[in-house]
Amino acid sequence: MEIESTSSRFIPEGFEGTANDIAAQFGFIFQMIKAPLLIPILNVMVFLCLAMSLMLFIERLYMGIVIVLVKIFGKKIEKRYKFQPFRDDLELGSSAYPMVLIQIPMFNEKEVYQLSIGAACGLSWPADRIIIQVLDDSTDPAIKDLVELECKRWQSKGINIIYEIRDNRLGYKSGALKEGMKRSYVKHCDYVAIFDADFQPEPDYLWRTIPFLHHNPEIALVQARWTFVNANECLMTRMQEMSLDYHFTVEQEVGSSTYAFFGFNGTAGVWRIAAIEEAGGWNGRTTVEDMDLAVRAGLKGFKFLYIGDLHVKSELPSTFKAYRFQQHRWSCGPANLFRKMVMEIVRNKKVTLWKKFYVIYSFFFVRKIIAHIVTFVFYCIVIPGTVLVPEVHIPMWGLVYIPSIITILNAVGTPRSVHLLVFWILFENVMSLHRSKACFIGLFETGRVNEWVVTDKLGDVTKAKQGPKATKKPRFSKIGERLHLTELAVGAFLFFVACYDYSYGKNNYWVYLYFQAVAFFVMGFGYVGTFVPNS
Repeated sequence: MEIESTSSRFIPEGFEGTANDIAAQFGFIFQMIKAPLLIPILNVMVFLCLAMSLMLFIERLYMGIVIVLVKIFGKKIEKRYKFQPFRDDLELGSSAYPMVLIQIPMFNEKEVYQLSIGAACGLSWPADRIIIQVLDDSTDPAIKDLVELECKRWQSKGINIIYEIRDNRLGYKSGALKEGMKRSYVKHCDYVAIFDADFQPEPDYLWRTIPFLHHNPEIALVQARWTFVNANECLMTRMQEMSLDYHFTVEQEVGSSTYAFFGFNGTAGVWRIAAIEEAGGWNGRTTVEDMDLAVRAGLKGFKFLYIGDLHVKSELPSTFKAYRFQQHRWSCGPANLFRKMVMEIVRNKKVTLWKKFYVIYSFFFVRKIIAHIVTFVFYCIVIPGTVLVPEVHIPMWGLVYIPSIITILNAVGTPRSVHLLVFWILFENVMSLHRSKACFIGLFETGRVNEWVVTDKLGDVTKAKQGPKATKKPRFSKIGERLHLTELAVGAFLFFVACYDYSYGKNNYWVYLYFQAVAFFVMGFGYVGTFVPNS
């Protein structure tokens, strides 16, 4: 009778089957392991999650205070660093301008190759002082022909554009960039600007960046801000915009203003070629070759400059599949790089102890590892776990106050989307499942640690395919391909716990748990992002 009573209290009526003996056995086993095993484990997890939450809270609060002080009292970048626009010289002619290399790495970029090539060819700079290098790793012969034809079209207009291919994809993007730097004509170049295939710089981009590099030899990198042409395409792109805007508005600005260091974003930046060479060049040992180069250059004593009001248009991944692949790479790569470089950073003697602490603790540990792990473990495991094990208590400051402040601070980056904060929280919690998994893969170098899947860009493909003459297949025709079992499993767990909390709980967590379960179900069934017919 005791066993039946225990099991019936643990299993809500909606979940009880006809086989009461199975429920009774489950309840008996649960009660047997709860006190000696579950309670101690959950208490430790609560302590660790609260500690990690405090670390993240202090980091966000610190950056918030710094960014306010920078906006109020900070000097303009033209006053912090020497900036003198280039002017025509009657004697020297165009040779007064430094030689600039533009690199455009691409891989099967059928939908956007014309945009990036056209934008690069439209850059305002003396024609004989710029070389545009299209590094095409495409495996589709038809796409390669299209890209080469586009390059020839611009060549016929007098643009110095060179189409480069290689025999293999060794090193992926870093391998292509490294191979491109080996060309003989690059020896005459002082600086290199890198634009991914979907990035479209404004014509004055070089005029606003190169002078900083030219007049300040300590600067290795000038980074521009990304803006997103498809931010309003769907709710998923709006969520991405909120996260990335915080990255640029706060993280990049704080790093540039206080430490003259931040992670290179892989595109929309201009490098001093001499700094790349001194740092050891491109390295494909991780999937974040851009961050790898930035850290090595920073350890050589070079400074980085971020120009927040210089915008470069780009495209956000608008399909859930593409976004998952991108986030795996962005989460796994930094963790793996941290594993590889932490001791190198500690032993470095060219940078200050304070800067080393910033890079190891703030840049890597808190932002790239702790932020992902605590989000999933705390909100999707520990909080639901305390519903089933009510003996474990979470203090209100860690459960509500700190998360609320962190969320509000994040909204600073995208004020126009403040009304979407609840959706952003649920979305980020679901994505933290993949990010935390990717972090562990990177830290322990297992499984998909070196997986590189190029993020698909759609360009105008959705508009073309959704025109009045386009024929759509029903969404359910490919439902099997869009199922994500991990999300569905976590969603089922959260839904069960929500039902249990509603029936027997005392903390009223069920409101949050139901919403979070629905978010996992929506994303688990693939009903998020842009749906591309016949894709």
